[in-house]
Amino acid sequence: MILTDVHTHSTFSSDGQSSLDQMAAAARAKGLRYFGVSEHFDCDYMALGLPYEDGSPAYTDAESYFAAARALQRENDGSFTLLAGCEFGYTDHPAALRRYDEIVKKYSPDFIVNSVHTVDGADGWYAEYFAGKDKRTAYSRYLKRVLQSLSAPYPFDIVGHIGYVSRNAPYADPKLRYEDFGDIYDEILGGIISMNKILEVNSSARGAGSAFLPDTDVLARYYALGGRLVSFASDAHSAERIAQGRGEAVAALRAIGFRYVTVPVKGSYMPVEL
Repeated sequence: MILTDVHTHSTFSSDGQSSLDQMAAAARAKGLRYFGVSEHFDCDYMALGLPYEDGSPAYTDAESYFAAARALQRENDGSFTLLAGCEFGYTDHPAALRRYDEIVKKYSPDFIVNSVHTVDGADGWYAEYFAGKDKRTAYSRYLKRVLQSLSAPYPFDIVGHIGYVSRNAPYADPKLRYEDFGDIYDEILGGIISMNKILEVNSSARGAGSAFLPDTDVLARYYALGGRLVSFASDAHSAERIAQGRGEAVAALRAIGFRYVTVPVKGSYMPVEL
């Protein structure tokens, strides 16, 4: 079995806990064939003037990150491939979009994860976002933002962690279900399919009420609509979490009917059998 994990973070991201060298070494030791690092480029935070929780600025030093990653890639061989990617926090702010365009043109990331973190001026992980919102309002606002993110002008490959807003939601039942938001989910999933993008299965579900995001109901609907491109992501921020939850996610994908995950490399999509 070929192991993949495409969407992780090192200490080049402000919330990373292990160095890039440590992450790559751990991925090799765990037997991964394809390992994707996707450092945070949170221009959505920058546009909103939001610092991270620890007060650090919301950006990755692109020059240092890509220099280090490209150096490590020289150690790639037939048994291990490191991919140097980015996670772009979606925003429609013109200055932020210009910065994303600069990163793409200057550094040519191997892949881009397009993720929604911020909605209504706040990060959907924090209490500020949920203040005054019932569950339906909070989740529908988030999903509308995900739908909007599909129109991002930069060349993203993966639609990241749909369901992010449920990870730290304050509701007694935080689960985000397809049946409650079927119409907008169908727009999102149909858009991903028509644009030939990859739907991420992210095992960092935290308190979302499921083992991975999106859950099997959404994945089954995606499959029924004709979607076949999925990637696995642990969203690991430390070396020990790399590939965590992959077995459970793969079993669920197989049960639905998926036969491979997809690894994006500079605009090309490589199928890897589950």
